Amino acid sequence: METTVKLTKLADCAGCGAKVGAGELASLFEGFPDVRDPNLLVGFDHADDAAVYRLRDDLAIVQTLDFFPPIADDPYTFGQIAAANALSDIYAMGARPITALNIMAVPEDMPKEAVREILRGGACKVAEAGAVVAGGHSIYDDEPKYGLSVTGVIDPARLLRNDTARPGDVLIYTKPVGIGVMTTALKGGLADEEARSRVEGIMCTLNRAAAEAARPFAVHACTDITGFAVLGHALELAQGSNTQVVLDADAFAFLPGALDFAAMGILPAGVYRNRRYAESEVDIDARVPLAVADLLFDPQTSGGLLFSVDAADADALMAALAGAVPAAQRIGRVGAYTGGARVRVR
Repeated sequence: METTVKLTKLADCAGCGAKVGAGELASLFEGFPDVRDPNLLVGFDHADDAAVYRLRDDLAIVQTLDFFPPIADDPYTFGQIAAANALSDIYAMGARPITALNIMAVPEDMPKEAVREILRGGACKVAEAGAVVAGGHSIYDDEPKYGLSVTGVIDPARLLRNDTARPGDVLIYTKPVGIGVMTTALKGGLADEEARSRVEGIMCTLNRAAAEAARPFAVHACTDITGFAVLGHALELAQGSNTQVVLDADAFAFLPGALDFAAMGILPAGVYRNRRYAESEVDIDARVPLAVADLLFDPQTSGGLLFSVDAADADALMAALAGAVPAAQRIGRVGAYTGGARVRVR
């Protein structure tokens, strides 16, 4: 829809670039009561994508909450992106979303039609996922924000986690990298409408097809790449699994224009937060261009799924993903950890 509201002008940060840094986030939970429940299969102490609670031997619920300031000017598009991003956590756990609750903050003077279009965008994306919007909560705030709390279901035996990668696994990623850089360029008026259409289309794309394509294969671990960037999420996978991740810098598919803008220094603030968090555990070969390294620290709003798959199934998974996802890339491998950096980029 055409609107006089330019949502990105109402926010200091955009999308997943607004996330609290991973290092700071971890410190906020230190010293909390250590309450244990054997049915809580995944909680906040695992740094995983969603919480998982077992209801019976063959059924668990998967719960996540995600919201952020506008990353698109069009309200309907913003609603779709925020919803796709929240739903992604459910797919990253191997689960099926069933219900969603809206969470929204809007300025009191925002036009009612713009607010409605944000909610409509979210509702349409939830419907595309095969789930239903069951309610939500809204407040007034000077800066607009929108997202979802999503509940999914899964058989615990089929649960995917981010801390169960195995040495010998192949790493496969399903969307092009550079979303944060491109949206920063768009906000600064440096990228054209073709670039806007491309990056917003990527962010609106559900990870449902990727998750369904991977289901028949021996995927040992999975996470989605969002605010902590490729290197931040790869580090969480390596630390949780007590492994080492080796990434091939030449294997990544970058959004058209992203490398050029990164080389110009058009970087979101989240790049620097992610670098501060991860760089002590990341070894980047000196031959890797700085622009490529920056893009691997770039926060990805509604990014793709990162699969750690048995090497014997890697080719078959790549074939299943071809044409089903925006960009299937075989980006690296998992090895045994013998000391030093947890993540290496070569």
